[in-house]
Amino acid sequence: MKLLYDFFPILLFFIAYKLEGIFVATAVAIAASFVQVSLFWYRHRRFENMHLVSLALITILGGLTLLLQEKSFIMWKPTLINWAFGAVFLGSHFIGKQPLIQRMIGGQISLTDTIWRRLSYMWVGFFLFSGALNIYFASDYLRAEAALVNASPAVTSEQLETLNCEADFNPTTIGLCETARDKEEFWVNFKLFGLLGLTILFVIVQTIYLARHIQEPKTNAP
Repeated sequence: MKLLYDFFPILLFFIAYKLEGIFVATAVAIAASFVQVSLFWYRHRRFENMHLVSLALITILGGLTLLLQEKSFIMWKPTLINWAFGAVFLGSHFIGKQPLIQRMIGGQISLTDTIWRRLSYMWVGFFLFSGALNIYFASDYLRAEAALVNASPAVTSEQLETLNCEADFNPTTIGLCETARDKEEFWVNFKLFGLLGLTILFVIVQTIYLARHIQEPKTNAP
């Protein structure tokens, strides 16, 4: 349930994108992130650090996207947030007495220090991989968009937002438009289904790994 709550701004982004395009979707995601943080505070009387980091990034990068009508800012957001969390998890090995993951769930399960460190590095690797994967798909779209702009110098930001290829582009550039549109849609699908699927898969693998190493509480002999 918490995982779905964490992803609900992305879900609303996806729905708004399908209905109105990426700029409206960006505005919806910003509003949804504010609602997410507010609801969490209302229910728990505290803030979730992950929500605050995400809110800060979506507000800054989403704001730049809307102000400049430039999609690249919002497209880098998943990479920046994943790498920020990766840096925090890695830094916790050198700051403080325990890795961050141990501080978060150490009261619920018992593991050796070695396993805690391995678990933390697994999370670091997951965050770095997710961020790098987003770079790949975002860059793939941005290259397609650049090729379209080079072939159609007079294209407007509104045309780039909607990518209504049949209506706005001539026969010589319609193929480039369709390629850009397909790659943008693929990135949006990856942002929701790809990252969510990767997270669920990683949690399953981590659970299996932990099941092999959880220490049973010691009981005194009668």
